[in-house]
Amino acid sequence: MLGLFVSKVFSKAGQFRKSTGVFDHKHVFYFYFRVIKPISYILLCLISFQGFSQFSDEQQHQIDSLNTIIASPNSHDTSLAGSYVALSEILYISNIDTLKSLCEKTSLIAEKSLLKNNSEIVKKSLKTSLSGALNNIGYVYRNQGKIKEALAYHGRSLKIREEIGGKSGIANSLNNIGVIYSDQGQVKEALAYFSRSLKIREEIGDKKGIATCLNNIGFIYDDQGQLKEALAYHSRSLKIYEEIGYKSGIALALNSMGNILNKQGDLKKTLIYGLKSLTISQEIGSPKRIREASILLSRVYGKLGKGMKALEMYKLHITMKDSLNNEATQKASIQRQSKYEYEKQKVLGDAAHDKQLAVEHEQQQRQKVISYSAGGGLALILGFLLFVFNRLKITRKQKEAIAAQKQEIENTHEQLAEHHQEISDSITYAERLQSAILPSFEEVDKYIPNNFILFQPKDVVSGDFYWFENVNGISYVAAADCTGHGVPGALVSVVCSNALNRCVNEFKLTEPSQILDKTRELVIATFAKSGANVKDGMDIAICAINGTKMTYAGANNPLWIVRDTALLSDIQKKERDTYLGDKVSLIEYKATRQSVGLNEVMKPFEQQDIELHKEDTVYLFSDGYADQFGGPKGKKLMYKSFKKLLLDLVDTPLNEQSERIITDFNTWKGDLEQVDDVVVIGFRV
Repeated sequence: MLGLFVSKVFSKAGQFRKSTGVFDHKHVFYFYFRVIKPISYILLCLISFQGFSQFSDEQQHQIDSLNTIIASPNSHDTSLAGSYVALSEILYISNIDTLKSLCEKTSLIAEKSLLKNNSEIVKKSLKTSLSGALNNIGYVYRNQGKIKEALAYHGRSLKIREEIGGKSGIANSLNNIGVIYSDQGQVKEALAYFSRSLKIREEIGDKKGIATCLNNIGFIYDDQGQLKEALAYHSRSLKIYEEIGYKSGIALALNSMGNILNKQGDLKKTLIYGLKSLTISQEIGSPKRIREASILLSRVYGKLGKGMKALEMYKLHITMKDSLNNEATQKASIQRQSKYEYEKQKVLGDAAHDKQLAVEHEQQQRQKVISYSAGGGLALILGFLLFVFNRLKITRKQKEAIAAQKQEIENTHEQLAEHHQEISDSITYAERLQSAILPSFEEVDKYIPNNFILFQPKDVVSGDFYWFENVNGISYVAAADCTGHGVPGALVSVVCSNALNRCVNEFKLTEPSQILDKTRELVIATFAKSGANVKDGMDIAICAINGTKMTYAGANNPLWIVRDTALLSDIQKKERDTYLGDKVSLIEYKATRQSVGLNEVMKPFEQQDIELHKEDTVYLFSDGYADQFGGPKGKKLMYKSFKKLLLDLVDTPLNEQSERIITDFNTWKGDLEQVDDVVVIGFRV
């Protein structure tokens, strides 16, 4: 702004000297050093006080180069139009008003020049600049919420780009129009434009553009509740972003997929995608991506009953939100600087124009030049002072608002901490209560001396549990997996454990299949008291042991026996469920395919009588061990690996087998979170 004032003074002074021959440059320099220079010092101090942000050296060099072209009276219209567009695309991030002003200048130059130029090369260059300017003006109107005007400008830009055949530009215009329709909820139109843009970008091999279109389409399907289709598009987008190494895009696609998986209720995969998105976002230092990933993880941890983790992610979300607010404040400061730079550089063109006017207006008087210059200078100073004081006032209000928000967040954090402590105390007490319903190891050792019980809950309390009773010389052993884990799973485990106890002690049932039938009846009756259609229950493997005779029944959970291969019958060797080995083999006894709880089709549980041999090792377990994610590729451990491990442990004492199993489990899991409760029981009769 100061440059505009000084340039006007010199230009008008030069005009008067040419017309009268009286006022020469010595007068101008006198006026400058006695009037303008002191004012400039005041303005420079104000600018320094306000603390404007500066452009980078590279950006400043580009701005200077473009303004040299704009200021030159010899610049061709094609150069002028292109320079105004290029300048707008440097300044618009910090001052969107500058973008519109410069692009309107481009449009005016290009449209006038097109009327008087016949060269196809010149016309194409002018149309390229014009289409870019129209596209940018459409972007401004979209941000201002002027949808009709935005569509009109983007439509004009698209038409010109189709005329000159620039496929990349056409694809960009189609995508921009699709975004506007998507914002307005016009799904059919948005999908049509995104699809057209995607097709062109595939033709020209624009991988980043392809991934962007796929993401945009995925967001639409997500909003429409078509989660399967949305997940497919985001998955394709993720693959491309990974190919080109665009980490911000990878983080966005992972987080988008995580949100969809969360809606589908797949909390395990949601957690994996959310953690990957957070890791990449932190690598690139993107507050926006970190904020998106952390709020997703906070919700998932909340659903999984991980209160501390949920709180930690929520705090990170708030921190990133504050960081983005600080960035917005910095951008406001950059807006002031960019507006100053734009006005200062814009005057170069005006100065050249004034020089030409000086030849045409040689009769202007010296007094008029001085009065206009002084009046303009005073007006400039007054306007600038008002601007500075206004910005100070706004900044003060922003600081007060930020301080109030910070205090509110701190209060919220204190409340969350109190609630978390209450929840932690309750869960700790629940752990003691659950421990009370589990049989002691000493009691099991009394009747089955050669055994191990591996019990590792995912959280403090568990949905898995182990059960043991000895009635009239018959030992009953079970490994159970109730619906859910954490506190909800623990509550279900109490109901199911109590039902098993009643079956053998109160109802005097001895057959495992009858015990499961009656347990199901008792569990359903317990949950029916709430009046709701509760389908919670458990999967279980239970066996009754009387000497070398054992009877097994299962609800979804099988029973395995590791036996000397030489002792297998010919039928057992041919069974699909037998894992044959040279020395020992693993026999799998299948469970009834239903849970102990409310099912659509209710059928009696089946049982199998088994004759045990010397050195047979029996295993009962839940699915927590085999379902754990880990290893070099983050995949499930699977039952096949579990079987191989048990065969390798045939010569290992049972008390050491437990340690080996949990060591292999933790090694496979690595840094990943445990996904489910784990219980494994092994014994030899």
